[in-house]
Parts: sequence; C-alpha cells; structure tokens
Amino acid sequence: MSDSGSSGSGTTRRDTPVGDGTRAVRAGLPEPVPYEPALPGPVFAAHYHLPGEPSGPYTYGRDENPTWTLLERAISELEAPGEEGVETLVFPSGMAAISAVLFSQLRAGDTAVLPDDGYQALPLVRAQLTAYGIEVRTAPTGGDAQLDVLDGAKLLWIETPSNPGLDVCDIRRLADAAHTRGARVAVDNTLATPLGQHPLALGADFSVASGTKQLTGHGDLLLGYVTGRDPEAMAAVRRWRKIAGAITGPMEAWLAHRSLATLPLRVDRQSVTALALAEALRDGPEDLAVRHPGLPTDPSHEVASRQMRRYGCVVSFTLPTRERAERFLDALQLVDDATSFGGVRSTAERRGRWGGDAVPEGFIRLSVGVEDPEDLIADVLRALEESAG
Repeated sequence: MSDSGSSGSGTTRRDTPVGDGTRAVRAGLPEPVPYEPALPGPVFAAHYHLPGEPSGPYTYGRDENPTWTLLERAISELEAPGEEGVETLVFPSGMAAISAVLFSQLRAGDTAVLPDDGYQALPLVRAQLTAYGIEVRTAPTGGDAQLDVLDGAKLLWIETPSNPGLDVCDIRRLADAAHTRGARVAVDNTLATPLGQHPLALGADFSVASGTKQLTGHGDLLLGYVTGRDPEAMAAVRRWRKIAGAITGPMEAWLAHRSLATLPLRVDRQSVTALALAEALRDGPEDLAVRHPGLPTDPSHEVASRQMRRYGCVVSFTLPTRERAERFLDALQLVDDATSFGGVRSTAERRGRWGGDAVPEGFIRLSVGVEDPEDLIADVLRALEESAG
C-alpha cells in the first residue's frame, strides 16, 4: 500500500469497460499479495514509523490511514468510473462531509444557495452559515427553482432526489448555470447512490453522500464522503478534515469497503421492489399522493429518467392524519419504525415527528429493503387496510 492516492486508481480499471457488479466487487482493492486477504484488515494506528524527514504516505492517524485509502479509491471508482484525477475523502458521518464542503468553500460575505426542502439538518447548517456572515438563499428542488437565486452565489448545494419529498432537479442545467456565474456545485448523492447517479459526470464539482445509508446498507455504521476532481477545492476539504479532526475509524472504513461488494445486488433489488410498491400504492383504493421517481406519472420522472440510472429505494406517501399514520406503522410486521433509509431491512416513519421537514402530519417515508417483494408489498397493503378500519 505504498501508493497513498485516493484518486480511484485501484485495481478495477481495465482496458475493457466493466459493469457495476464487477466494479463494485473489486473497487479499491490492492494488487493481490500471495497468501494475504483480498481486502486487508483495518489498520489501527495513531502514528507511524518516521525515519528522518516525513516523506511517506502515512505520518499521523488524523491525516491518513491505509484503510481509508482503499475505501476512498473504491468510492472514487464508483462515483466516477474510468476517470483519472478524481479524489474521495471519507468522513465519520454524512453531516461531517456536508459541513466540510460548506465550511471549507465559503467565507464571510459569500453567498450560498441551498434547497429549502432538503435534509432536515440543513436549516441548522443555514443558521450556522448565517452566524458566520454568509448569506444563504433557498429555493425548492423541483422545477429547478434554485436557478432563480443563483446570481452572485459562490456555492450551489443540490439535493436530488430530495429527502424526504423525492423531488428531482436537472443537475446539468443547474451546474452549467452556476458555473457561468462563477459558483461551484455540490450534489448530495445519498439517495441515488453512485450506482443511481453520477453527479460529476453531470457537471457537479462535488458529489457528497452519507455512506450510513444505502452505500453500506446494514444500518451498523456512520460514514460520509466527498468526491471531487478539482485539486484546489479538494485540498480545502482535506484541510478542513484535518482542522476539525473529522476522521473515520478504521473499523468503520473497513466495514464500509466490505459492504460495497454487495451494493449492486442491494440497489437493484431495492429499486425494483420500491417501484413495484409505489405502483401498488398508486393503484390502491386510496389517493395517497405516492411519490417515487420511477413512476411514469411522478412529477420528477421526466428529469429523473434522463440523469438517473436507478430510481432508489425510498417511496413516500401521505395518510390523512397523524393518528392514521401511527396506526399504519404499528400494524406493519416486516417494516421497522426507524429513521434513516437504504438498509437491507425495510424501515418506515412518520416523518413529521421530527418537526424539521415541511411535510403533512401523515407523511410516510418508507425505505424498501431486500425482503421478498411479494411479502413486503402484502405487508404494507395489509397494514393500510387494518389502519383504515
């Protein structure tokens, strides 16, 4: 592991392009060493031997770790297949990754554009940016509404599909408009995953995600990452990671890398089942305002079909009241009442219980796992019928 770069120059690059499954199974792996594991175990080290002047790739545990390096290479290969010069930095959570981009790129007097319907922690971020003298403008994700508030901005933050509303915006259109105005563009790619969407290929400067969700998929670790191709911008993100000490534990990094091998299997299964569930809910006796980008009737489908390769594992719908939503959740047998999404076990929640999302009291965000589709759909439909009674 003498090569310290995390530019995606791992062992999956071939003269002949390979598919997502082949890439994911081999992403970031080092060259084979006889009688050694294909994926080396986690390296636990606060310091390293440093003979003379420090010139090697690993000097101190807050700056680099061989286990991070392999994971960062792997994510780069998934986010930007076949591209040179792409770098990934991993963080201990999705919010750490988001914070690293925003606070490394913006200064007092700058202007940032955020979605007003994104992840519920973004209002906290907005308040902190404002406290630091940064102007924050917001607009909805749908309809590319952020275009209307771009003038003078230094950074545009996109979340598509949005969480929890599942609206989609045109990344390339927004990125082109932002770059024309001199702004950098970051895309939260959490819900889509690198197998569903390639923000860098669509013009974004950063692809940012919570690896806690579908990327790792087992609900047992927290992780975040930032992928980018601009050396200056990524150097600033790296510097922020060093200053803040926002570093990933080696065990978490190793578990995340191990989980990537099954990402295509999980994403394919969950995406197909999510669409089937959305169709079943749409065709049911109640008007539930079902949202899923894969539905041809969904307001986001046209844009999503152009830029997404898979439509994701989340389905949202709205029940008439808070009480009905709570009865529905209590009636489910194969779906856990839990926050987060993307895990192998299906989860659902009444999103309004957190108070941070502008959604109706009966709004349900349901994350489809890898259960048998027939069993899961039957359970959801049965719970709907029982809760109605």
